[in-house]
Amino acid sequence: MQIVDTDTVMPLGPGEQPDYNHNNPLMKLLGLMERAGFAAERELYWMDHVHHLFPFEHLDLYPPAGSEAGILDPRAQDNKLDFQKQNLRDFIASDAHLIRGWVSAGDWTGPFLRLSYRGGPDSRLSAAARHDLGPQIKLWLKVGATMAPDLITVPYNPDSGRYEIELWGYPGPDLRPLLGERGRAALDRGLLVARPDLLAGGLAELSRSKLDGAYMVDVAPGHSMHPILPLHLEVAWADQAARSWDSQGGANYQYEFNMILRGWDHFLDVGTSDNPHGGVGSLEYRTLLSNYGRHARRPELGRRLESWNFDAFGQKGRAGLVEPFFAVDYMDLHRIRPTSGVGLHRHRDNQEIFLMMEGRGIMVVGDWAKMPERERCFEIRTLRAGHGAMLKGGNLHALMNPTDENISLAMFGGYD
Repeated sequence: MQIVDTDTVMPLGPGEQPDYNHNNPLMKLLGLMERAGFAAERELYWMDHVHHLFPFEHLDLYPPAGSEAGILDPRAQDNKLDFQKQNLRDFIASDAHLIRGWVSAGDWTGPFLRLSYRGGPDSRLSAAARHDLGPQIKLWLKVGATMAPDLITVPYNPDSGRYEIELWGYPGPDLRPLLGERGRAALDRGLLVARPDLLAGGLAELSRSKLDGAYMVDVAPGHSMHPILPLHLEVAWADQAARSWDSQGGANYQYEFNMILRGWDHFLDVGTSDNPHGGVGSLEYRTLLSNYGRHARRPELGRRLESWNFDAFGQKGRAGLVEPFFAVDYMDLHRIRPTSGVGLHRHRDNQEIFLMMEGRGIMVVGDWAKMPERERCFEIRTLRAGHGAMLKGGNLHALMNPTDENISLAMFGGYD
């Protein structure tokens, strides 16, 4: 992992305390999510299954507290009991954001992908085009292993002030009569386009009857809404004439929907065990995370150490070492009150699991350090009762309770 050197650790004045109640970065992020719209009628979307990706370009972090307040290099902030140094002060969002999820029209349910780019003069593309973008821009897109054969036209959406397009995996030519007034208007404006060549899969491939005894990683690996495998996107933006580009100098933007979320419908394998461990009757199991047997070929519970990491035994500077296990220092039960949330923060070293026991919350996971295969993004998903999210070392994360009831969760992992 590479720490992005443009990030800053913001010093505090003598006796100054962080102000988490004004301009809170978690509330800023949730505000971006609330303003993100959809092309068709909202009731068509499976809102509990929507994934948001908000790329960001810059982070402000708070410094360590007390006598170590002057240690501004995160690689040298070694006091594991000082949590202030983990907390975000602010972030700068990138020009694009992305959404994927399930959508239904008539008897069909399948994946959708929404891509949105900042309108107005303050985007990278606008600057490259000398602030003359016009009513539409172009999108170069690769979804998984499938590249769009031509540039995709992305119209300006005056409702959001952004250039936006929503791609559906709908396979037929008869989508229009299945939509309401809003969806039909989006089709007419080019905001909604059926692209089954880019978005693959439906509910049938993930039917419970087909999964008994199967290793989920091997089931429909090209599915755009696969419950285990990440979805990788390669993206570049151009002006209408494709002369000016926002493409990271030709390297393109690399995005991934990759939050590790597991539960009753997100699992490694599923089956029925008769006389479980010599008992009576039967039980139905779902393996969520495992390094055993066939799961050893894709061990999710381990981590590779970087030079600034502490290992499980408190030693530092063991870069390249792989720990094939999940070290646990604590287990907590948390009850989060209505309209309360765990703020955006990062852990430099240890992994952590948030397991929702009662209620539902908004889970945020993102990369604090730059990963080689993807841009840094905040990924947002709904965490429902019986579901858990796993955080890898270096992940940013937060959990918000937007409801009017308490939510309860179990947390376990290691301290940074």
